[in-house]
Amino acid sequence: MSTVRELGLPAVHPQPAASPTTINAGDAVEIWEVAARDGLQAEKTLLNADTKVELIERLAAAGASVIEAGSFVRADRVPQMADSAEVFQRTKHLDVRLPVLVPNLRGYEMAREAGADDIAVFLSVTESFSQQNLGASREVMENAVAGVVERALADGVRVRGYLSMVFGDPWEGAVAVSDVVRLASLMQSWGITALSLGDTNGVATPGHVRTVVRALTGAEVPLSNIALHMHDTYGQALANVYAGLEEGVRTFDAAAGGVGGCPFAKSATGNLATDDLVWMLEGLGVRTGIDLDALTETSAWLSRHLGKPPTSRVATALTR
Repeated sequence: MSTVRELGLPAVHPQPAASPTTINAGDAVEIWEVAARDGLQAEKTLLNADTKVELIERLAAAGASVIEAGSFVRADRVPQMADSAEVFQRTKHLDVRLPVLVPNLRGYEMAREAGADDIAVFLSVTESFSQQNLGASREVMENAVAGVVERALADGVRVRGYLSMVFGDPWEGAVAVSDVVRLASLMQSWGITALSLGDTNGVATPGHVRTVVRALTGAEVPLSNIALHMHDTYGQALANVYAGLEEGVRTFDAAAGGVGGCPFAKSATGNLATDDLVWMLEGLGVRTGIDLDALTETSAWLSRHLGKPPTSRVATALTR
C-alpha cells in the first residue's frame, strides 16, 4: 500500500489568511477541452484522422470555445499524435480556438507550417519528471522552451504554458510550493500570460490548491493568468475545481468523457471529465457555453470508438 508521502501529498497545507471569492450565478468560466490532444495521447487505441476531425467538430458544435487539436511531437514517441498536422488543417476553419502543443523549436516550426497561430509549451516543476518524460534536465528544457516562446511571441503567436507535477511527484514525493512559484514566475517573465497548473498524478486536494493559487498571486501572478488542469485519480478533481473557483480561478482544463489516463498512479482514471465539470458548474449557475446533452452524446460516441466506457459519471448516467 502506498503512503501519503510516497504519493507526493504533503501532510500539512498551511493556509494564508484570505477570504474565498464569492461564486455568483451568472459568472462565466472558460473550459479548455483537451480530449483531442491530452486525452487521446494517453489512450492505447489509435484513432484515425477522420475520427479525430469529427471529434473536434462535435466538440465545437457542443459549444466548446477552446479545443486542443493536437501535438507536434515525434511520431515514434507519441504515435497517437502522428497526424496532428492533417487534423489541424482539416479543422482550422472552425470558429473556435485550436491550440496545439509543441515541445521544441522543431515542433513549433511544424505547427507553423500547418498554419497554427496558437500554441502551448510545457515544463516540469520537478527534475525527475523532466528526465523521465521529457528526456532532459529542467535547465535544458527551460532554455529550450524559452527559445520557443521568444520566437512565438515575435511571430505574434499565442502561447500557453503548462506546468507539470505541480502538486506532487511519484519519484520525488511532495513538491515545494516555492518551486512552482519559481517556474510560474519564470514563464511569466518570458511573456506567457496563460499558465495551466497540472495535477499530473492526481494527488492534489482542495487545501493544496488554495495554497498554490495563493502563493502564485502573492508572487504577482494574476488570477486571470491561472488555469487548473486536474486529474481525478483519487476522486478529488471536482473538489479541487471548486476550491479554485473560490480562489477566483476561472479557467479549467477537462476532457470529454474523461478520456486519458494517469500513467503514474494505479488507477484507470485520469483527466477530469468535461461532462462532470459542466454538470457541477451549471448547478452553481456558472456559465460555460457548453450544451451538456450534445457533450454527453459526443462522450458516448468517443467511448465507442475507444472501445471502453466513459469514466465520466454524468456521461454514464445520461446515456444509459
